[in-house]
Amino acid sequence: MLRLQGLRKTYGDFVALHGLDLAIAAGEITALLGPNGAGKSTAVKCVVGLLRPDAGTVHVDGVDALQQTQSARRRIGYLPEVARLHEALTPWEYLLLKGRLFDLEDAKIRATGERLLAGFDLLDRADEPMTAFSKGMLQKVSIASALLTEPKVLVFDEPLSGLDVTTTLVVKELMREFAHRGGAVLHCSHLLDVVESMADRIAVLDKGKLLGCGTAAELRAQVGAAAGTHLDAVFRTLVQASDPIARAQSILG
Repeated sequence: MLRLQGLRKTYGDFVALHGLDLAIAAGEITALLGPNGAGKSTAVKCVVGLLRPDAGTVHVDGVDALQQTQSARRRIGYLPEVARLHEALTPWEYLLLKGRLFDLEDAKIRATGERLLAGFDLLDRADEPMTAFSKGMLQKVSIASALLTEPKVLVFDEPLSGLDVTTTLVVKELMREFAHRGGAVLHCSHLLDVVESMADRIAVLDKGKLLGCGTAAELRAQVGAAAGTHLDAVFRTLVQASDPIARAQSILG
């Protein structure tokens, strides 16, 4: 459903991605992990069409995203890590704008938008400007916007940011149900407990290189960790991170 092959991206002399290969099948949730600066954001931006790679290919639901950019974008529901909404608009106005940009009929936008806003408990605030919305409310509108076009692939970057406990549970189940219905999910997150409980496979990226990709059990086996070892320990081993206790003590002096 989503396939990256040989993806390479440079910024001047800095190589952000060194020929990344990654595939996500229909019905699968794949988590993309990595420390800050690992290349995750660059990879995501190449997938959704915000950046053009220097080399490699991106296919979304069989469509070449570099050659048929608009067609590929229609198949992707994208939630950026920091969603920048037009907050002077109401949720209805924002969804209408998004839908029209994707050539949806107004009646379709209204029908789908009502279902989405009701599901996120926003229907009673749908005609209010978003200037007074909390971070969590804006995140709900952003997720609704990502789902509006009925995509085949979800690219969710920190989707639980700012959400209350109840909505967090809803969004977790939403991703599971989306995959169960045949969609593919690329889930970028630093919440390792969430990743381990949800992801079918976990890809670990550092310095633009894929260090490992598989189930949590397969990653444990790769680093020689015992069954039941916390994913954070496996992650630290893969990226060769320093001891967090020693780092914390050093910071405090």
